[in-house]
Amino acid sequence: MNSASARSPLVRPPVPVVDIDLARPGEFRLPGDRGQVRPQGQARALVRLHGRPLGMVSAANASGPDGLWRALAGTAHVELAGQLARHRAVDGTGPSDGDTDEACRNVRPDALHQAPVISVVVATRDRPEKLRRCLRSLLRSTYPEFEIIVVDNAPADGATEALVRGDFTGRVRYVHESVAGLARAHNLGLARARGSVVAFTDDDTLVDPGWLSALAETFARDTRIGCVTGLIVPAELETPAQSALERQGGFAKGYVPRTWSLFDPPADPLFPFTAGRFGSGANMAFRTDVLRALGGFDPATGAGTPGRGGDDLLAFFEILTAGHTLAYQPRAIVWHCHRRTQDALAAQAFGYGAGLGAYLTGALLSNPRRLPALLRRLPRGIRYAMTRSRDRGADPEAGWSRRLALLEIRGMVYGPCGYLRGRLTGAGAGS
Repeated sequence: MNSASARSPLVRPPVPVVDIDLARPGEFRLPGDRGQVRPQGQARALVRLHGRPLGMVSAANASGPDGLWRALAGTAHVELAGQLARHRAVDGTGPSDGDTDEACRNVRPDALHQAPVISVVVATRDRPEKLRRCLRSLLRSTYPEFEIIVVDNAPADGATEALVRGDFTGRVRYVHESVAGLARAHNLGLARARGSVVAFTDDDTLVDPGWLSALAETFARDTRIGCVTGLIVPAELETPAQSALERQGGFAKGYVPRTWSLFDPPADPLFPFTAGRFGSGANMAFRTDVLRALGGFDPATGAGTPGRGGDDLLAFFEILTAGHTLAYQPRAIVWHCHRRTQDALAAQAFGYGAGLGAYLTGALLSNPRRLPALLRRLPRGIRYAMTRSRDRGADPEAGWSRRLALLEIRGMVYGPCGYLRGRLTGAGAGS
């Protein structure tokens, strides 16, 4: 293997990403419910049963779209057999997949009798076309009461403002944050939010029509829940870098609902410092009063700051340590457009590590009494990070996987320095 091939993932053809429901034979939908499509040859599909996501599978078949659908369904019945059995038990559908009730694609209507108003905050910076797609998907939401707030973060020009005030006038609120930093942008959105729940997604996502309904239903189940995160799946796999990120695990946190609380801690010895396992900032929602009481997001964290990230992780950690429950709901689905180039993916891997280091630094500085608990867990956490690349040794593209894992570790080492630089820069810019 030459050095170039060791640095890059193998070249693969683009793979269409589709959304299928085993209760709807032969039907393919585009991510974000943008309409039907008829793919041929091969595809990677988010597989559902009566709207509930089971997992993602890939298949190929040369006999046209109908043959491809059967191939994907057959693969799903083998690879996702456990999930299928569990969801059939929950739905009471039995072995038949023939029910095509449209209401099954969304949350049960009885859960929304007292639907809270949800404020959706989308922070953006100089990506108007990506934002346009995101906003269109949000406006397809089936949820009855929501508002959309776009926070334009330190823009280079007026393109985003023109888009929102022109194409989305009356449907989307526009606000401007002059200081760069995702946490600052989110805090401004939080300050302007009118809903009792505030949800956040990124401008490079497409949200599922039932996203907000699934979030609202989860909050309604338990007043102790202060934060809900959701499933993030790829919106496209058109480049080698996008496929590489998905093989690394992407953003997905699984297809089983979970909750975490200090009052009922999991067996994980690293809990609650393993905030990255709880969800991601592209798909998170909070009770507005709870997040405001915690002071919002730390402005020294997040994309656009020297800390590079960690704003979401620190918020999850603070939710738990304040005594609230954090819930993961896979039916709250967001489709993410992964970075398209290898250089962007490498920068993202470094940024993830930096965000983790920044989050831990912020957590300790806000409450130094947490240090002994972290130090007890740190050796095991380092071992976990160091073995991530080795665990992928059987992967034919393991060289690229190891490079990404090592970049994350380098980012973790840099993260504390980045956080402190962010604190200094933030003090100069004002809070």
